[in-house]
Amino acid sequence: MTGGELSLIPEAYFVGLRQTGTMAGARDSLLESRHPVAGSVCFEGLGKTYVSSAGPVTALAEIELEIPAGTIFGIIGRSGAGKSSLLRTINRLEQPSQGRVLVDGQDIGQLDENGLVALRRRIGMIFQHFNLLSAKTVFDNVALPLRVAGVAEARVYQRVHELLELVGLQGKESTYPGRLSGGQKQRVGIARALVHHPEILLCDEATSALDPETTQSILALLRDINRQLGLTVVLITHEMGVIREICDRVLVLEQGRIAESGPVWEVFGDPRHDATRALLRPIEHDLPADLLHRLSSRAPEAGPCQRVLELVYTGRGRIEPDLDRIAGVLGGPVRLLHGGVDRIQGHTHGRMLIATTAQGPTASVLVEQQLCHQAKELGYVADHV
Repeated sequence: MTGGELSLIPEAYFVGLRQTGTMAGARDSLLESRHPVAGSVCFEGLGKTYVSSAGPVTALAEIELEIPAGTIFGIIGRSGAGKSSLLRTINRLEQPSQGRVLVDGQDIGQLDENGLVALRRRIGMIFQHFNLLSAKTVFDNVALPLRVAGVAEARVYQRVHELLELVGLQGKESTYPGRLSGGQKQRVGIARALVHHPEILLCDEATSALDPETTQSILALLRDINRQLGLTVVLITHEMGVIREICDRVLVLEQGRIAESGPVWEVFGDPRHDATRALLRPIEHDLPADLLHRLSSRAPEAGPCQRVLELVYTGRGRIEPDLDRIAGVLGGPVRLLHGGVDRIQGHTHGRMLIATTAQGPTASVLVEQQLCHQAKELGYVADHV
């Protein structure tokens, strides 16, 4: 392998893989199959400041957060929000300027070199641009961390083949990265990250370089790995669709600070911060331009018309859309004009635009009757809409 290829992977990534005097005894048990029950992460007053020619730059400030073991936890924010800086403090690729990071209750800032070796064996990482060595085969790319650690070749062979089967790359052992698709390259990266049976898997924008169909397959693989191996998955992304698809909980970062955090269904259903609402906007059902053009704040003086109502579902309780009951309460037929609802973690959320008779009860009656969480009248349109 060339020096240029190695430079694609952060040097600190290998620090935790190199064999030290304390690793010889642990090496024999390195490949034992297990289902981790650990993998919790806690940030206490975490801050990170970089020094630049223009002065200090605050990347993270006052981060107080717990990531439960075994969950799929998403970190999202706009560019420059501090996502990568936060993720990389978990395996100490970044050293915090203030506060502490606890992994399974242990302050990792107090670890010596041997402790850092042990920590990095417990934390796998996959990267946005795969970071594969082009001169090495699929087998050798996955085997690299094990060989760096001095694992016996027979066990390397066994473990690599197990992982290639897990990620669906059987038969690709002798293939070079240049002949793989983007999704296949990322699967190699995932297999490499799992060689040491980690408790935590960090995903640094793992799907941002992939097309939508491949993204779905990689997310499904990560979900299966989480369920089968019981490990904690922490991923950063700028795509709310990725969070909705796979995560249990989500943290929204804005300018290095926590904007909001909670279960995905709750944050999606009732966003409290402007940053969250901005990130959600691309996947929301906005008012179509043609309907907006026809919408009037007052009922027309001549000709039949209909009221347009917006119904919002935040996921709380057991409230779900029921057009028959809605029509009954409003006292006339109801037509769905636009929108839709999703189910996330068993909770229904989304919004619908409906047309109903111009005269009738106000929209608030639908909230009173627990037919939606929020309701408002948007205006009137001609009856032929």
